[in-house]
Amino acid sequence: MITVIRRNKFNKYVIMKTKNILNKLLLTLLLSITIFGCNSYDQDVIEELVVDREFAPTGITARIRNQVVVELNWTAKENVTKYLLEFSADDPDFNNIFKSVEVSPEELPVQVTLEGETTYSIRLKAVSERGLEDSKWTYGEATTLTEQIMLPQEPGDIKALEATLRWPANSNVTQIVLTPGDITHVITPQEKIDGVATITDLTSETAYAAVLYNNAKVRGTADFTTGIDVGDNTLVTIEDDLFQVIADAAPGDILLLEAGDYTAQTGIITLDKSITIQGLRAYDKPLLKVAFLAVAGATDISLIDLDLEGDGPDLDQNNDVVRYNEAGSFNSLLISGCNIHNYRKSFIAGNVTDAIVQTVTVENCIVTDVYTNGGDFIDFRNSDVLNITVKTSTFNNCAPGRDFFRLDDAGTSTQKGLTCNVLLESCTLYGVSNTADRVMYVRFQANKITVKNNLFAATTAYYSNQSRTDDAPTFVNNNYFNAPGFFDSTQVRYDGSDSYTTLDPGFADASTGNFKISDQTLLDNQVGDPRWLQ
Repeated sequence: MITVIRRNKFNKYVIMKTKNILNKLLLTLLLSITIFGCNSYDQDVIEELVVDREFAPTGITARIRNQVVVELNWTAKENVTKYLLEFSADDPDFNNIFKSVEVSPEELPVQVTLEGETTYSIRLKAVSERGLEDSKWTYGEATTLTEQIMLPQEPGDIKALEATLRWPANSNVTQIVLTPGDITHVITPQEKIDGVATITDLTSETAYAAVLYNNAKVRGTADFTTGIDVGDNTLVTIEDDLFQVIADAAPGDILLLEAGDYTAQTGIITLDKSITIQGLRAYDKPLLKVAFLAVAGATDISLIDLDLEGDGPDLDQNNDVVRYNEAGSFNSLLISGCNIHNYRKSFIAGNVTDAIVQTVTVENCIVTDVYTNGGDFIDFRNSDVLNITVKTSTFNNCAPGRDFFRLDDAGTSTQKGLTCNVLLESCTLYGVSNTADRVMYVRFQANKITVKNNLFAATTAYYSNQSRTDDAPTFVNNNYFNAPGFFDSTQVRYDGSDSYTTLDPGFADASTGNFKISDQTLLDNQVGDPRWLQ
């Protein structure tokens, strides 16, 4: 009121008068309260509020877990031992109750499985067991995601020309639709009971997306790639001389290795042509005790579905999985679906001037115990690699005394204005570079680094102490458990994003290489190698 008085020569008087009026009003009000208080002190004090019904639940939250599971929590009330939850599907008026659940306070938070792609109205009340009326309803809403009841594939399910898909027995399902090809498989009554259907007449080496339906509603999805058909390719067995077969192969040949133990044939295999060396069956990988040396002519190399074993940390032979050892223009290296273990030196390396590799891709691999004695893990010094992608893989005790990536600027490409692109995505890395070493020791003149959806654990490693490492790396949705160096702001390069977490993944058994995750937040956020999120 004072601030709106117009300025004039009486301002001071008006203000003082207003203050005096306010002071008198406050004094009168205070006296009234005092008198009222004195006259009322002997009245009964209300010690218990008399009610005829339970109080409605408060603080209710709903969160979708695993596509179709809603997790609910609320503030439990004293003297209430039971609550009633009701769900109505696409019906805010609750004319049809889809599911009712009784919940005790000890069960909170409670998880309820619903159907996918549905908006559920939710209501909750406290049920009285002490003679009062039940509480009024508290309301909420949650929308489920696409349901996923497809079960993981078992060894032998995916073949060259057919695929077996699985779901919980007796589920309500009607058909499976595959693309490409718009293939519809109508599920028979027996297949529904068994929870298994085999789809035939597929095309080999084709990536399929399968959708499981109950009429029009999606109940699950699965992606798979059919195996390779021997056809005109070269089939290799353990009775064959593997080294000679590779030497005799023509450029571009695909060698398909039958399952078995090939370790009696050990040594370094020189690759001087484009070639694919692949296990015939992804679920039964052939075991090899070899190292690969790439020389001029090995333009495109693919190592797929192999179990590759080295000679341990001390024996100076079969040191590297793949090493570029001669100048040349190399297009691609693909290492996919392999188990790799017990190598003395490097995983992939190049230290020869003018050996220039356009693309290196590592995917869907488990790599264990690569000891980096005398070299770094992925190590390009005088040689150059321009694009390197490492994804959907697990690295356990790799580079225990060295850097994980070392990409130097000594090669000829670094002075030509080219950019070295590095992507590390959806990997689980346990104990890597666990001697306060660097994961991203990258000094190529121009480099761009992206690190996303990875789980780092049990390491003193950090990203980089080099000013020439990408000055603005992209970090998205990574988790660092017992790995504080990665977000240490005293380092030159660190994860300063607001998207990283430091959660305990709850590994099933890290000591045996079982990195299956139990932490629900990491499962929801899809952090780490996807094989451990199922």
